[in-house]
Amino acid sequence: MPRQSLFLITLVVDDYDRAKAFYCDALGFDCLQDEVQPEDKRWVVIKPKGAEGAALLLAQAADDSQRAVIGNQAGGRVGFFLKTDDFARDHAAMLAKGVKFREEPRHEVYGTVAVFADPYGNTWDLIQHSS
Repeated sequence: MPRQSLFLITLVVDDYDRAKAFYCDALGFDCLQDEVQPEDKRWVVIKPKGAEGAALLLAQAADDSQRAVIGNQAGGRVGFFLKTDDFARDHAAMLAKGVKFREEPRHEVYGTVAVFADPYGNTWDLIQHSS
């Protein structure tokens, strides 16, 4: 039986360096690749430290239709989910780096979670699943 996995998801941003600074400095993601491409493009791949699963490809918007989706790639819903093994540690570190949470942490049957936004308005869950 074939084995498949999701390994890369495009995130449309306004500026490569601004996005890379937020995700790598404020969230602590690793930059796996940052390579210059033709036509003033770059191949910028980031991923949470020690993460399994998909990485993000930061794609700078090239025209008005792409700029229109910046910050609204999930149509106003939480579109990205950052799983952690220590919610309190990561929540505190993110607050200290200026990450804006839209709510206080809450405890649900599935775990501890709080919604935060990236600089563009895309919403994320920081979540630690229950044991």
